Amino acid sequence: MYFFLLNLSVLDLGSISTTVPKAMANSLWDTRAISYPGGAAQAFLFLFLISAEYYLLTVMAYDRYVAICKPLHYGTLLGSRACVHMAAAAWGSGFLYAVLHTVSTFSLPLCQGNAVDQFFCEIPQILKLSCSDAYLREVGVLAVGVCYTFGCFVFIVLSYGQIFRAVLRIPSEQGWHKTFSMCLPHLAVVSLFISTGIFAYLKPPSISSPSLDLLVAVLYSVVPPALNSLIYSMRNQEINDALRQLITGCFSVGRNCLLSSA
Repeated sequence: MYFFLLNLSVLDLGSISTTVPKAMANSLWDTRAISYPGGAAQAFLFLFLISAEYYLLTVMAYDRYVAICKPLHYGTLLGSRACVHMAAAAWGSGFLYAVLHTVSTFSLPLCQGNAVDQFFCEIPQILKLSCSDAYLREVGVLAVGVCYTFGCFVFIVLSYGQIFRAVLRIPSEQGWHKTFSMCLPHLAVVSLFISTGIFAYLKPPSISSPSLDLLVAVLYSVVPPALNSLIYSMRNQEINDALRQLITGCFSVGRNCLLSSA
């Protein structure tokens, strides 16, 4: 689990670093300019890291399934070599899809200007600038992406279906608590990642507006990577104790200040 969490943390850090620093720099310097190669690189890196993260979350669902439903076979099915191979497959799949999607998108002629109405080079916004007839070349790539996304989603749902069936057969409350403590962080991360992504790409065009598109882009590109580490760290007892002490200290300082002012 910690090996996969390391990969997830690297992907989260990379995806935020791809979009946020450039957006902050543009805001500070009051500009929205980015070079064409820079935009292509930004779109490729973001798509690569987000796709690899989704595939890695799928692998992590299988890891939880084996740990709970086949605990005696865990060392055999998920040894160190198998974990490395699955992580490499997630990274490699994300890389290949990002190359295919980026090349297909940036080979389209831009017939409606070069102003992307977003804080980073988001591929759906770039497609809006392309010619309608050339846009048809992108349909095949999008179909492949939808198939991969739906396949991973079905795999995650089936894995958790088996996990919940196994949980219902656990007689002790302590076993329930241990099992849910293993699964809930991953389930929360997957739900946040998928729900924000679905809303970003499948929301009705009738409710689309520049401000809403910006908010949705922040929700799926910044919020999940920023919260993933926090969600998983809640399982660490030392972090929970430190957080509890911090909150208690803040309340104590605030109370002392109120007493002093009184």
